[in-house]
Amino acid sequence: MKVTITPTRLEGQIRIPSSKSMTHREIIASALAHGESRLTGVSWSQDIEATVRILSLLGASIQRQEGTEGTTLLIKGGLKAQEKPVTAHAGESGSTLRFLIPLGLVSGNKVTYTGEGRLAERPLSPYYQIFDEKGITWKGKNGLPLYVKGRLLPGTYALSGNVSSQFFTGLLFALPLLEGNSRLVSTTPLESESYVKMTLDTLARHGITVNETGRGQYEISGNQTYKAGNFAVEGDFSQAAFWLASGLLGGPITLKGLSVDSLQGDKAIVSLLRRMGGCIEETGEGLCAGKSRLHGIVMDAENVPDLVPVMAALAAVSEGTTEIVHAERVRLKECDRLHAMAVELSRLGARVEEKDDGLIIHGGAPLHGGAVSSWNDHRIAMALASISPAINGRLTIDGADSVRKSYPRFWDDFVKTGGQCNYE
Repeated sequence: MKVTITPTRLEGQIRIPSSKSMTHREIIASALAHGESRLTGVSWSQDIEATVRILSLLGASIQRQEGTEGTTLLIKGGLKAQEKPVTAHAGESGSTLRFLIPLGLVSGNKVTYTGEGRLAERPLSPYYQIFDEKGITWKGKNGLPLYVKGRLLPGTYALSGNVSSQFFTGLLFALPLLEGNSRLVSTTPLESESYVKMTLDTLARHGITVNETGRGQYEISGNQTYKAGNFAVEGDFSQAAFWLASGLLGGPITLKGLSVDSLQGDKAIVSLLRRMGGCIEETGEGLCAGKSRLHGIVMDAENVPDLVPVMAALAAVSEGTTEIVHAERVRLKECDRLHAMAVELSRLGARVEEKDDGLIIHGGAPLHGGAVSSWNDHRIAMALASISPAINGRLTIDGADSVRKSYPRFWDDFVKTGGQCNYE
């Protein structure tokens, strides 16, 4: 789908979709619990659908109910070994794939994991190493499909922490279920540590105890039981980032559904934008962003890789120079996001230097309209749309339907805030 945007000021109120990261975690924990859980405020998307689909194949019962405040999931937990081999299609969701591979091994299932898009290219090497060390049968070293057969046993699990924290999350969900104690150790400094803290918070809410003995070092008692209950999912700061950017370029835009006490690493978007000169205030209605004069900063993306596209886009319409560093892992997402943003912003007249681990964006020059590509990446599409109020001329985004991966109603919300766009 192509969307052509006629630039105009965006303003109003938006209820932010639920945190995709938290939703994955809450669904998994509930699917591992004894009894029925009720999960409210869920924003349905292709990635969440992938997690629900695979957990259902592994034995959980998950019913979906639609309401005015989002989707409610009724989850009866209880994963178990299936009589026949399971084919688990993860779509394009790296979180789904990496979180659920260890759970397929808890009950000894034979699982073939498949996916689409660039998912087959995203690294799984930390799991390969564990499979070999623990005697687990597997095939698929060149990516997906990946066939895995075996059973996780308690013990020490050591893996690199500089590839993705998602491997740690997958093991943290699985190890408490084993019949014995385990240790999980990062052999390198653990990157994106905030995502692991979100996992630990979810585990604690569901009655699971994990002792953090040092950075990237965890002791996990076995034979633990997940608890069912009623849970609500908070708003997603990585999605809020696009509306905060638009609000700073015109606004005001007020965002509802965010938790000021959130553990989400992407909550850092608020401090990053304030460092750029952004006026963002907490009000009784929510988080409000108003028109501001913005300037360049140095952004360390090590712990907030998902914020890179929107920060790069906003930097292009701000004064001065912005440098994004420690962002090499951004190249391994749904697309090479560093290259994609450099290419598309340059098409609009921005001066962007692409480095191995980041970008240098020279702001100040007016951007003109034109045709750009989303690279089939939801965050590229939304980042480019978010700066449309500051572009001189119509902006056509090819592949605009990529937002379905995480934020299906994005274009509806865009129109709700006064955005003018045509679809083809």
